[in-house]
Amino acid sequence: MPDVRKVLVIGSGAIKVAEAAEFDYSGSQALKAFKEEGIETVLANPNIATIQTSKLLADKVYFVPLQRQFLVEIVERERPDAVACGFGGQTALSACVDLHDSGVFDKYGVKVLGTPVRGIKRALSRDLFQRAMKEAGIPTPPSTAARSPEEALDFARSIGYPVVVRVSFNLGGAGAFVARSEADLKARIYKAFAQSAIGEVLVEKYLEGWKEIEFEVIRDAYDNVAAVVCMENIDPMGVHTGDSIVVAPCLTLTDEEYQKARNISIGVARAIELVGEGNVQVAVNFAGPEQYAIETNPRMSRSSALASKASGYPLAYVAAKLALGYRLDEVLNQVTRRTVAAFEPALDYIVVKHPRWENDRFGVSEGLGPEMMSIGEAMAVGRTLEEAWQKAVRMIDIGEPGLVGGRMFKELTREEAERCLREYRPYWPICAAKAVYLGASVDEVYQYVKVDRLFLRAVQRVVEAYKSLERRVYDLEELKLLGFSDRQIAETLGVGEEEVRRMRRRPVVKKIDTLAGEWPAETNYLYLTYGGVYDDEKTPTDFLVVGAGVFRIG
Repeated sequence: MPDVRKVLVIGSGAIKVAEAAEFDYSGSQALKAFKEEGIETVLANPNIATIQTSKLLADKVYFVPLQRQFLVEIVERERPDAVACGFGGQTALSACVDLHDSGVFDKYGVKVLGTPVRGIKRALSRDLFQRAMKEAGIPTPPSTAARSPEEALDFARSIGYPVVVRVSFNLGGAGAFVARSEADLKARIYKAFAQSAIGEVLVEKYLEGWKEIEFEVIRDAYDNVAAVVCMENIDPMGVHTGDSIVVAPCLTLTDEEYQKARNISIGVARAIELVGEGNVQVAVNFAGPEQYAIETNPRMSRSSALASKASGYPLAYVAAKLALGYRLDEVLNQVTRRTVAAFEPALDYIVVKHPRWENDRFGVSEGLGPEMMSIGEAMAVGRTLEEAWQKAVRMIDIGEPGLVGGRMFKELTREEAERCLREYRPYWPICAAKAVYLGASVDEVYQYVKVDRLFLRAVQRVVEAYKSLERRVYDLEELKLLGFSDRQIAETLGVGEEEVRRMRRRPVVKKIDTLAGEWPAETNYLYLTYGGVYDDEKTPTDFLVVGAGVFRIG
């Protein structure tokens, strides 16, 4: 292992769209991992509203802008042996690349822990990523890295429309858009170049209606790799993953498709020389065998935070240990305390991540696309897809009790619901539920949104149960397995919530245990469900601490 006595950890700075609490979580875990090794930690992060800047984690905290001149001063003063770039999002990666390219790290003998800078550049530069994938024999969509608007227009003409434009080194898909005609491309391409820090954009064939799959991959410096979690975007390709409703584990892939996507993800990790944790996005053709690598993030991300909580696998902690030179089989899983980090998790539950949007507050009515717009998200856990999905809708705190029965659902007309689906607006699942309620078939909804029918049939099952509830013909246990809340049931029946509570049994407490009950777990990640008989956790608690919930404006 490298001789490291002091590490500079670069945070993500102020909370912003596409960089929020997930990086506070990952940075905090990394600081704990470094301190376990007796390493002095220096944190650069001006965000005072974070756990990682509290007194107990980092040895020293600098509240400074994450820009070269301020970071150089920290390096000069503290003389760290190494810098950790992968725990502060795109902001930290960009800062590290800048400090490396300007010669600061070489001048002061600072080692970059984890993925080398050349690997970071391969991941973040659209041009270098395409070259690396070609050398590794990994398929990517027809694309080119354009360095002028004219070059972008010429390439789009050669492959045909629609195309998607992505900006290199940008956060949250900033500047990305779908162009369905040359007029669309001309209208927006100049702005995309203006948003590129290196004057480069990727023009890529738009894979309309394809599935988007994400793998969280962890790799050590000795080329041992684990594919920790497979997550499936319910939304099709073309919607930024931060705006997608995401389910784990993947539900619609065949075993052959799963293994192919897993192999592509591992190949991408090796091609960029990943050391630590990375997210790989793979496009899967729903109507054929084709799969393409879309992009990768060689760092902790919002998807990593979801994967870590969904699986109980401490990704940031393990990534920090691997960055110090440990092998995967040398790092103990902090959840089971019996298995090592090389074990890939198994999930016996379903997790749904749902974004929260506040577009109306800013007068924005655009449909979802490759540029992220959500400002928060919540994770729900259940034993069925419907249960987890309805819980997730409640958790984002928009006033809806689930997919059905709320104010938004009730006020939508058939025309409004179909327009919402056609324009692919935020909260489209509630629109889909209302359309089905008013007589639309799953196939009709599919033609609007191109979401896999498995997910649309889940919406349909919720709607059918709601209709039965309206007719007073219902099975309370079935409603609970479909994720209906006491409030949903009570308001539909016209009774008080207390009456529903008296009728139903109590839910059981289950653990997120990482290995589907194969090994005892010591995790404190718990969820309530009606899809079980016995509690996993019976220890009485004296205090309940209520958090603030999903991020929102204000």
